[in-house]
Amino acid sequence: MSTLADHGDAPEGGWDALVIGTGIGGGTLGRRLAEAGMRVLFLEKGQADARSAENGLSEVALPEARAVRGLWPAPLTATVDGITQRFFAPLGSGPGGSSVFYAATLERPDRHDIDDTPGRPHPTGGWPLGFDTLAPSYAEAARLYRVYGTPDPLSPEVPLPLRAPPPLTAVEARLFDRLQRSGLHPYHAPTGIERIDGCRMCLGRKCPKACKMDGRSAGVEPALATGRARLVTGAEVTRLVMDGDRIAAVEATVDGTSRRFTARRIVLAGGALGSPRVLLRSACEDWPDGVANRSGLVGRNLMFHLNEILAVWPGLDGPPTKAVSFRDLYHRDGQRLGTVQAMGIRASYGEITYYLQRMLEGTRLAPLAPVARLPAALAARLLGSAQILVGLLEDLPYRENRVGADGHIHYTLHDELKARRRVFRRALRQAFRGQRGLLLGIAPDLNWGHPCGTLRFGHDPAHSVLRADGRTHDVENLWVADASFMPTSMGVNPSLTIAAFALHVADGMLGGRK
Repeated sequence: MSTLADHGDAPEGGWDALVIGTGIGGGTLGRRLAEAGMRVLFLEKGQADARSAENGLSEVALPEARAVRGLWPAPLTATVDGITQRFFAPLGSGPGGSSVFYAATLERPDRHDIDDTPGRPHPTGGWPLGFDTLAPSYAEAARLYRVYGTPDPLSPEVPLPLRAPPPLTAVEARLFDRLQRSGLHPYHAPTGIERIDGCRMCLGRKCPKACKMDGRSAGVEPALATGRARLVTGAEVTRLVMDGDRIAAVEATVDGTSRRFTARRIVLAGGALGSPRVLLRSACEDWPDGVANRSGLVGRNLMFHLNEILAVWPGLDGPPTKAVSFRDLYHRDGQRLGTVQAMGIRASYGEITYYLQRMLEGTRLAPLAPVARLPAALAARLLGSAQILVGLLEDLPYRENRVGADGHIHYTLHDELKARRRVFRRALRQAFRGQRGLLLGIAPDLNWGHPCGTLRFGHDPAHSVLRADGRTHDVENLWVADASFMPTSMGVNPSLTIAAFALHVADGMLGGRK
């Protein structure tokens, strides 16, 4: 088996596919290609690290320390509603990407997220692939990531092939009971954990074991085990070298040395912030506005979710939970709202400090962020045993919301999003009426861990970057397999959708291989 820090020297006959990025998209696609007999080279910007390096997303701020822990080393620069801020986002950099830190919630969206359902038209014209077309890929992704949980009782669709979840803890049982008494329909959130014997230590943290199914454990490592894949870490792709409408080579800096890599097929899987940057940085005489950018949409239509953080007191003290989810507020009165789910954290001092600072950093009160520890300490005493839930409010695409070649994010909170947020917050208050609950946020809180949409797919080359099979309209040998393909953000976590789309893209590549 190849190691996690190979040199990437081409085998006899060359590489069949070069995959840039090893998150859920790149890892899943690379595994599918390697297991089908293709020779696959992974290029990963982050460093190879020991699996035993357990840590969370917000523990360090020093770039060098973040890099060796698998965290995205540099702060993001974002201008949101005219206010520019720099901060460390909850993103990963290393084998598995951000997925090694995620809480392993793997939700399938509802039909209305994707289809133009009669009576509920999609606000952006829908996806080029409908729910029924993608359903087999969702089912296969659920099996690949060994997802356990229970079906959403409100969904009329055929359930995912879910494994039976572990028994509910006393706190979880109390939460389920209280939600059901309020007329809601909770279910055990689908979770990608190999072990179901009550292990909850790796939810939201890098797991020192191999029990969490992520882009590394379910993607890269099985691909390497075939003997037909290699992984080069510390490889920052600088540009794509073009030969007309084909990529002739990929230039990357590896440990300070510039190198060129070649393959028959190139796959971008650097995430919705990283993949468009590669294309924009590769501008040349034939591609003055960036590679694959004849539509002018590369980097545009950037979306996130909006977080609505809610503290709920179950009346019992116990460990944090990720088991609780419900979709009663998912789509209401024609409004696209979103899922509500437990975050897997307690209302501890550290978590409250982090969210207070993030709220302040997005406002003109940013200079007060360092003193957030004082109200956080008071809030931690008042909140006590509260469990933290989050409502994920769907974001919709706007051309001016974008990421540039320099990584600078420009984002405007549109009036329709603000209006839907008000509806969502009222619905959350009504859902928890009669229970002890508290909405913690004041200003809109973008979910910086869920960027998507910057290389949207579609049938029309004038209004999309990718075809329905994930290949670019403009470049013959370039595919994309990350969250950038999404035309809308949907009302659920994007992880399972990224994995399902990666499988769909890989199958198309295998069907057309030469």
